[in-house]
Amino acid sequence: MNASLSPAAPAALGVSEIQRLAAPDMDAVNALIRKRLASDVLLINQVAEHLIAAGGKRLRPMLLLLAARALGHHGNEAHQLAAVVEFIHSATLLHDDVVDESDLRRGRKTANAVWGNAASVLVGDFLYSRSFQLMVELERMPVMRILADTTNAIAEGEVLQLLHVHNPDTDEAAYWRVIERKTAVLFAAATRLGAVLAGADEGTEMALHRYGMALGYAFQMADDVLDYTSDAETLGKNLGDDLAEGKATLPLIHAMAHAPEAIRARLRQIVEQGEAEAFPEVLEAIRACGGVEYTLGKAREQAALAEAELAGLDDNAFVQALRGLARYAVDRTH
Repeated sequence: MNASLSPAAPAALGVSEIQRLAAPDMDAVNALIRKRLASDVLLINQVAEHLIAAGGKRLRPMLLLLAARALGHHGNEAHQLAAVVEFIHSATLLHDDVVDESDLRRGRKTANAVWGNAASVLVGDFLYSRSFQLMVELERMPVMRILADTTNAIAEGEVLQLLHVHNPDTDEAAYWRVIERKTAVLFAAATRLGAVLAGADEGTEMALHRYGMALGYAFQMADDVLDYTSDAETLGKNLGDDLAEGKATLPLIHAMAHAPEAIRARLRQIVEQGEAEAFPEVLEAIRACGGVEYTLGKAREQAALAEAELAGLDDNAFVQALRGLARYAVDRTH
């Protein structure tokens, strides 16, 4: 008897195909970002231009656009809302780099390394307030409610992470709570807002919310793996930054939970002291305990959950792009 064939996986676009599909919309968003970032305060323009020139994936605004287009929305409101999401994300980056005392992001000096902490914090505040202006212009209360709740959760995530800095007792549950607020909620807001713009029913709206949440978890966990397995040039930041800042992410948390007692005690000391020079020692312990494989496994689980949330949507190129991003989340080098 012939063995039955497994059903083929649903079609998904590759990264270059996704970028081509989204390019016209993203060009419009980037033009809007430049226009709405303009200020008569020179320093704001300088810092804003530094952010724009640094590039980045623009993943969050792209997610909003893809979700809206996947559900049949073709208006320009999506461009404005995508810019709002990018402004919120950029504000968090400016504030993060000050809190973390980072000097490198995306291969370039951070704004705080160039202009100082005060300028970075204040321009971050400008970006938040500009995002509020843009969202109010749309005059859609559900949109404002989602974004208000999201920005509040992001702020909670920042404080929650601060509480776990140099804390060797940070466990996996605490890690999940931090990455939910710091990363996943903005992904979820982006995709949910795309559904709102498209006038989707509540079931579809929440499916897109869950897709974004799971995708955000997957991306963050993959990022935390790359901090231990990539190189500075590819990653665009200093390897071991999390370790130097006293942040225990999942690869290290897993190692501290499963290493022999003597190694566990040493890892606790490294986290407490933020010993950046101990990076090779930590990496060896993570490899010995399978911390990278464990974290990637969790990331793949979340990516699969994200993809599953798309099953009820009518298939089109934009849905295939969302599916492709779920697969890309854990199969990337930066």
